[in-house]
Amino acid sequence: MELAPVRGAATIEEVAARAGVSRSTVSRVVNGSTAVSPAALEAVRRAIDELQYVPNRAARSLASRQTRAVALIIPEQTDRFFGDPFFASIVAGISEVIGETDFVMNMLIASDDASAKAVGYLRGGSVDGAIVASHHTSDTFLERVADVVPVVYGGRPPKVRADDYYVDVDNVESAREATRYLLDRGHRRIGTISGPLDMPASLDRIEGFRTAMEQAGLEPVAIEDGDFTEMGGALAMNRILSSGELPDALFVASDLMARGAYTALRDRGLEVGRDIAVIGFDDSAVATTLTPGLTTVRQPSLMQGRQMASVLLDILAGRPAVHATILPTEIVERGSA
Repeated sequence: MELAPVRGAATIEEVAARAGVSRSTVSRVVNGSTAVSPAALEAVRRAIDELQYVPNRAARSLASRQTRAVALIIPEQTDRFFGDPFFASIVAGISEVIGETDFVMNMLIASDDASAKAVGYLRGGSVDGAIVASHHTSDTFLERVADVVPVVYGGRPPKVRADDYYVDVDNVESAREATRYLLDRGHRRIGTISGPLDMPASLDRIEGFRTAMEQAGLEPVAIEDGDFTEMGGALAMNRILSSGELPDALFVASDLMARGAYTALRDRGLEVGRDIAVIGFDDSAVATTLTPGLTTVRQPSLMQGRQMASVLLDILAGRPAVHATILPTEIVERGSA
């Protein structure tokens, strides 16, 4: 079997020319065949190193299914992964679909200091494909992963390429609708607590918030980054409160950050639902444990996990796969707004 080269890399023909062998000999070496003379083997390996040729393991997966394994990559710190219920739903959905097949799933929590190890593992041919459940613009190592195995992203990648696959919600429209919900209830001094500014979902939700405010002819009271953590939400809320202009409503881009905002407001003697309206995003278990219950945008995280796994399995089976899958959201009303 012949393997296609990585985008922008040397071709198999160039390797063959450099090594002085046939194209089929290079293909056999790359595929691990023993039907190659020691001299040819050494020449091909030397040419591969000199030209930095990397075979596309996606082609190998489609034909031979040698590993029957997929990787779930979480480019986050461990405490963020275990502290955010969003990831639990995503993983549950992926596991549900993968569990119905003979594939196994290997999970890699690839924070900055572990990214090189993750790339080395994946480039070693240990899996047939990968699912990325969270990503930042700084996660450039993911491009190297996508060059050697098929990848399905949870959320729109920072730079969408024609051959990328991802499953997402319409974060812009969902945030616009959440802000519109507050506007329709008479609120005019509205702020937002966003996620990290290096994540597409965060930027999209800020855009949706801004769009709704502009359509209403209003300026935001505040836009603060809460980094999608409870502590970040509390710190962002305290910065807003210290600015001297109290919003009458707040769109918070995740339920976990909203819980932090609740704490900060309560510490200042303010009551959610009476002194300030709050709407969150996710409809995770957090939303129902707060008092008052959190009005929030429900995104189908479990379905997103299932869909990501299904798309990857379609790719690996050679079936047609949808490049961009956008799932629906809805507003769930509770007492906070």
